[in-house]
Amino acid sequence: MKAVAAALAVSTSFLAVSVVLAQTRSSEKPPLGAASQYDPARYGELQKAPQKTRNRANPLENDPDAVAAGAILFEQHCAECHGGAAQGGKKGPSLRAGEVQSATPGAIFWILTNGVVRKGMPVWSKLPEPQRWQLVRYIKSLGGLALPAESPAPKP
Repeated sequence: MKAVAAALAVSTSFLAVSVVLAQTRSSEKPPLGAASQYDPARYGELQKAPQKTRNRANPLENDPDAVAAGAILFEQHCAECHGGAAQGGKKGPSLRAGEVQSATPGAIFWILTNGVVRKGMPVWSKLPEPQRWQLVRYIKSLGGLALPAESPAPKP
């Protein structure tokens, strides 16, 4: 009987130590599904877009339906990684970050077209070009730093 009690005590001790170690390790990791930490290096691919491509204007810039169409496409193709509100998700960074919002439409289009495969961003070149531009329009509509409108100088 003493042997059983001793084995039970040792097993209980191992179990307690295992629980403590598991809690310690899990507290160092972000919760599953939490938005990824901000890392400016994750946005460096935007700078790799060729200058000619960066200078491309969005042909749908003034299309009133482009943002709504882009939102639908975003939900279908992008939200799984970038989060439903584009705030960053399991795999993809926030698209509301200043680096994205200050990027040119052409640079964002280039990323959508070519992907960043080694970092998990798929190539979307099979998506028709107008749909990629709708996604760009939606992404740029998410906000960022608003520049104040120029106002005339006050008269003395």
